[in-house]
Amino acid sequence: MVAKSLPALAFLSASIALTGCASTYYDTLENFGIEKRDVLTRRVDSARKAQAGAQEEFKDALDQYRSLVEFDGGELARTYDRLSKQYKQLESEANVVRSRIDSIENVGSALFREWRQELKQYSSADLRRRSETQLRETEARYEDVLQAMNRAADRMDPVLEIFQDQVLFLKHNLNARAIAGLETERAEIERRVDALIREMDRAIAEAEAFIESMPEGA
Repeated sequence: MVAKSLPALAFLSASIALTGCASTYYDTLENFGIEKRDVLTRRVDSARKAQAGAQEEFKDALDQYRSLVEFDGGELARTYDRLSKQYKQLESEANVVRSRIDSIENVGSALFREWRQELKQYSSADLRRRSETQLRETEARYEDVLQAMNRAADRMDPVLEIFQDQVLFLKHNLNARAIAGLETERAEIERRVDALIREMDRAIAEAEAFIESMPEGA
């Protein structure tokens, strides 16, 4: 997508939030020379970046948790505050990831629906078959990206639940004895965060492969 299209896209994005009509949004974008495939590629890239950002936040949260479990004195309240803020940031990043995935599904559905409808317009049977093949291949890559991203997103919830439980526990038991009891949860949190990060790595790789596979200019 060319840089000069970005201000127009930002304006139209704000407009669609008010109108709520996705088909009008995509039709208007095409009048600006921005095809659905361009929007899809841009949204996949945006979701990839969001997952990478969330991945870093989960790593930071795990580090904060470790420092809390290993606490041996000092300003406990400040340590708790850091973990609490980290949890809120995790929630925010997770919501961004889910929102980006939803936006991919929105434009992907519109793109492939239009593509299938336009196959009927071919007069050449050979070109129609070739386009159908391209459709199947592109849709298969698209589904791989979505599945990878959704798998990673699904793993966020149990990790968030564990962090939420620990933050609440610390809030209600803000003392060194309570901290000592958290050591038993450490291994499970580390296991889940490590699994989440691996899923996110796979999702990011799938997104990068999809972007590379798209035609020049997409």
